Amino acid sequence: MTARPEHLLHTLRAQGQFCGASGSPMYDELFELVATDVEDGGVFASILSGHEDDSARHAVPLRLLGGLHRLVLDGRAPALRRWYPSTGGSWDAGAAWPQIKASATEHADAMRAALAQPPQTNEVGRSAALIGGLLRTNHEFDFPVRLFEIGSSAGLNLRAEHYRYRHAGGGWGPADSPVTIDDAWRGPPPPAGAIRIAERRGYDIAPVDVTGVDGEMTVLSYVWPDQQARLDRLRGAIAIARKVPAQLVRQTAAAAVAGLTLADGALTVLWHSITWQYLSDDERAAVLDGASALGARAGARSPFVHLTMEPARNGPDSPLRFLVRARRWPGGELVVLGECHPHGPPVHWQ
Repeated sequence: MTARPEHLLHTLRAQGQFCGASGSPMYDELFELVATDVEDGGVFASILSGHEDDSARHAVPLRLLGGLHRLVLDGRAPALRRWYPSTGGSWDAGAAWPQIKASATEHADAMRAALAQPPQTNEVGRSAALIGGLLRTNHEFDFPVRLFEIGSSAGLNLRAEHYRYRHAGGGWGPADSPVTIDDAWRGPPPPAGAIRIAERRGYDIAPVDVTGVDGEMTVLSYVWPDQQARLDRLRGAIAIARKVPAQLVRQTAAAAVAGLTLADGALTVLWHSITWQYLSDDERAAVLDGASALGARAGARSPFVHLTMEPARNGPDSPLRFLVRARRWPGGELVVLGECHPHGPPVHWQ
């Protein structure tokens, strides 16, 4: 008898529970249906064959449903559009599931191909944590910013100063921006001020060019379809990306950090958000070592900041917390700036 893919089933169900807790009841239900289908040896068992032991950091569940969502968005699975809120439909698990299985069967090869693509979430809401952290940090230096991001995907968060962030005390950013992030900040807001980004560059193992239709469809497909605010923010960010250039480089995180340099009269910033989980232990160590080496060369006129929004635990059995942290050189002190939702807002500043 073939062993049941327990690791895969756990990964699917854990992802569904995370989606549900993060405001996507649709994906909570859909991941459970997929897991049950895998248990029963259905079409999703066939599509996922060979991925039973993939590490959780490969995010196989998100690759799978991102591939399915892409079929809906680009019209290859028209029968599903009535069930996907992202295409004007209304989710009904019982009614949608037979058609989802039929579409997965018809497009099994395309869905298998999607499993080879790293998930590209491009969560624009995380800019609330990153730009807020940068405002806190830049306030101390008041230099133009050289901004670098690892795990940047389409580089949408590299344009963070072009978005509008609303909070109880007012707002920050262009009032006419097509991207508005509501309830962005709680607690003491970051210092008001301008961010002058002189250079912006992103590094990713599979960067996405959103200036074309294919790239736009790719990044939209990884947004959970019942989260309209996220979809709206993403579409607005794509419009900004087509006007505000950023250089995207196909490179690993470790190699990217190893190649960074400092500049006189500028604040060099390395930032990333929800990237850590996709890196191996060796690559994480290389990123930290590279950042520390760069920091050791920093001076009063060439400061360096490593700014992150990543998950953390207080202990092995404690729940995940999503912290905004910064190490600033000269000095190298690690500071916890705040805590936030995994998609960004609201960010609770300390």
